[in-house]
Amino acid sequence: MRRWTGAGLLSVVVGTGAWAQSPGTLEAVRLHRAEARALARQDLEGCRSTKCADAGRISLLAGTLALAEGDVAEARTLLTGASVSEPLQPYLAYYQGQAHFYAGDPAAAAEAFRRAVDKGTPALVSRSRARLGEALLAAGKAKEAAPALELAATEEPSAELLYQRAQARKATGNAAGEKADLKTVALRYPAHPYGDEALAKLEAQKPTLKLTLAEHLQRARGLLDANEAKRTLAELEKAEAAKLARTKQDKAQVALVRAQALYATGKREEAEQALAVARQGPPSVAAEAAFVTARRALKSDANDKARELMASVEKTWPREKVADEAGFYVGWLDLQAGRFEEAVKSFTAFDQRHVGSRKRDEALWYRALAHIRLEQYGKAREVLDTLVDKFSRSSLVPQARYWSARSHELEGAKADVTGPAYEAVITSAPSSYYALLASERLRELGRQPPAKFPEAPKQLESGEVPPELKLAVALTGAGLFSDAAEEVQSRTSRIRNQEQALAFAHALLRLGEYGHAHAVAARHLWGRAFGARLPEALAAFYPRAFANAVESEATRYQVSPFLVWAIMRRESAFRPEVASAADARGLMQVIPPTARAIAKKLAEPEPAPAELFSPSLSIRYGSWYLGQLMKRFSHPALAAAAYNAGPDAAVKWVKEKGTLPLDLFVEEIPFRETRGYVKQVLADLYLYQAFYGKEAATQRLSLTVPSPATEGVSF
Repeated sequence: MRRWTGAGLLSVVVGTGAWAQSPGTLEAVRLHRAEARALARQDLEGCRSTKCADAGRISLLAGTLALAEGDVAEARTLLTGASVSEPLQPYLAYYQGQAHFYAGDPAAAAEAFRRAVDKGTPALVSRSRARLGEALLAAGKAKEAAPALELAATEEPSAELLYQRAQARKATGNAAGEKADLKTVALRYPAHPYGDEALAKLEAQKPTLKLTLAEHLQRARGLLDANEAKRTLAELEKAEAAKLARTKQDKAQVALVRAQALYATGKREEAEQALAVARQGPPSVAAEAAFVTARRALKSDANDKARELMASVEKTWPREKVADEAGFYVGWLDLQAGRFEEAVKSFTAFDQRHVGSRKRDEALWYRALAHIRLEQYGKAREVLDTLVDKFSRSSLVPQARYWSARSHELEGAKADVTGPAYEAVITSAPSSYYALLASERLRELGRQPPAKFPEAPKQLESGEVPPELKLAVALTGAGLFSDAAEEVQSRTSRIRNQEQALAFAHALLRLGEYGHAHAVAARHLWGRAFGARLPEALAAFYPRAFANAVESEATRYQVSPFLVWAIMRRESAFRPEVASAADARGLMQVIPPTARAIAKKLAEPEPAPAELFSPSLSIRYGSWYLGQLMKRFSHPALAAAAYNAGPDAAVKWVKEKGTLPLDLFVEEIPFRETRGYVKQVLADLYLYQAFYGKEAATQRLSLTVPSPATEGVSF
């Protein structure tokens, strides 16, 4: 596959001549490299010295980069008076508005934002309208701001827009609307700075707003979810000071939330006292309190105690929501402890007691796994057959089929029985981890596995750009990649059929918008990729995203680029802007503490958390880390487990169950998320190798779990 950097790609896509921005500048901007701004200024100076026609467009790029780095004065100078082609004019107006606003001139900003609203596409108009309302409000023109903020807050009811709309509503005499918006901000966004401000404004009104107990609890739970445990406790104290918790049920609800906040602040004894109060409440609260206690035991590795508590929850409150999950944990803890006969009984009882549970297919699977560990292979197949028959659409069907075949083999069946069963796994689920395992089992039998896919992914290197994406092409050519991505997002949401989706996906791949191409494929092209197995559809599912950077860093840190892509696919689906609830950031989802540790190892300055969204930095740090994990663990399954759950956890699991063959070892990884993570990464790694590897010989997956080195990366 030919790899295009931004400028080379665009000249092919739209058939124009050379672009004023150098390919290196566009690549640096796309990858958020530190030198991007300097390169853009260099391009601008070169363009001005030769009086090229694209000075305005380069000024637009240089201005946005200056703005991103907080250099408002330079941004304003570069953007004011710049002249660009018609498609880019609304974007120039938008960034002029940004520069004026942050320079302290909201009136000029409002005029610029108004031009963006008047001429922009829907994707730009939405954010421009919000900024217009904010600018008018800052300029003291609240009545003029009101119409823009009404629309903006309706389209995107964020804390900021709702708070600003409340101010505009006040100015127009809409007191009820103001109160409604402030209350929404206070209750829905209690951890946001505007949450407290909104509450303060409400309490300053006459008559003074008094929150109900339910509203205090809503704020407390929101603060707890935002890891604001101390503020959660303060919110509950307000409710108690107002004597709102009057009944036994009220006190139990407050105690349950308090207990969770106290645990988060390390006050275990007080938390347990609060849980004791919660357990005296109505069944729904009491059951949840008991379940919290059981989960705490589980988190502290007191598994026998956790099992006892889970069994008590299920028995005492069989009709409450948590009884389902508690009953499932009973069987799972039996399995983890190696009590396989008890696990069979527990999961059988679960299936009988929780006939409406969404976990029934998973319970059947674990029951079958317990039979396999007891070497009761016939019974295991009976359960696996039930899983396939009753839950034919379950994601567990491929593994049920693999383990049915594997149980035959473990029982001593010959290749003429097990071979076709393994082949059926491959043909029915070619992209799965279980197809990978089945292929290895067939090779052990001396049989050649059927091809998972007849052809490797094929990217269309030319073709008409869909009319809906031509603005995105122009934005990409100007280096406005985030704006291009937003325009793409707006357009792809309107795709209606597979042919349109395929054209979009390949245009996006050529634009370097790998995340959006993958999203389009996942929504519209699944059948074509994994049913019909069309190479053109596969290309969007398995792109060699950011190929230059990945291959360069993989070579530098001695790790397979295919492993980097497999991790990237699982972590971010090729979207640089992704952030997780755990504060993992960017393509490789590196968390700030890990980034600081890597920077120290590389003897370079610690990156700011925002820098981790840089594709270039994320790929470099992710590649270094994967290289270190492979040096220590020597197997991609263990490296993937360590990447997800940490090296210490991976070492512990190998010590406990490393004598098992790989397929059983992975099934018994205790963390559900890590089990699924390892399976997908392995499947994707070997597909990438098969699709793009240059080696003539097939890369094999070792089914033996190696012992990790005692020395090596440990963070």
